[in-house]
Parts: sequence; structure tokens; C-alpha cells
Amino acid sequence: MALYKREFGEEFNLGFDLADFPWLKDKSWHNDVSPSFTFKAGTQYLVLWVDYEEPDRRELEQERYLVMTAINEGTETETEIYTGEDSEVVLATESPSELITYLKQLSSAH
Repeated sequence: MALYKREFGEEFNLGFDLADFPWLKDKSWHNDVSPSFTFKAGTQYLVLWVDYEEPDRRELEQERYLVMTAINEGTETETEIYTGEDSEVVLATESPSELITYLKQLSSAH
């Protein structure tokens, strides 16, 4: 079972097929507000946050999908990627198709 499903429930709907983006590393943790996935675009580490479909289930008032800059506090082989106070939002959208388009553009770099 996928980590995000263990942490947030088997019924959690990402709105996209995770298998289409094997370079997304699931780092979901139940103490976070939603599932998260890390990846690298060029030299920049990023975190994709995927919140609940239903806005009333979201802990924070934000878009369903957020991609934010992040830092690696680990090594290249054993990463520890986190967002922090200096993180910037790269993409914020409610639209699964907009997120998928963004990820597919990045796929060509992987």
C-alpha cells in the first residue's frame, strides 16, 4: 500500500495516477496536513502537497495542489527534503489537469 494511503486513508484521492510520475517520492506523514511528495527539478528541490478534494476537509485555506521550493537537509543519496520559512509557492491550483500538465512538463527533465 502506498505511504500516503497508509497515512491518510485508502480512500484518499490524489486526482492523478502516481504511477505516471515515478520520480515523485512519497514522504507523507500523518502529522502533516496532507500527503506530500518530493522531487528535484534541475538543482531545485520541490515538495508537492496534495490536499483533500473537499475544501471543508482541508485544515488550511489553500488550493488543493501546492508545489513549493524546498531544501535538502540530507545528502544526495539520502535526502531529507523539507519546506521552510523561505520556501516559495511555484504552483497553486485546484485543477488536477493543471497539475498533471505541470508534472508532465517536468517529466521530460527526468
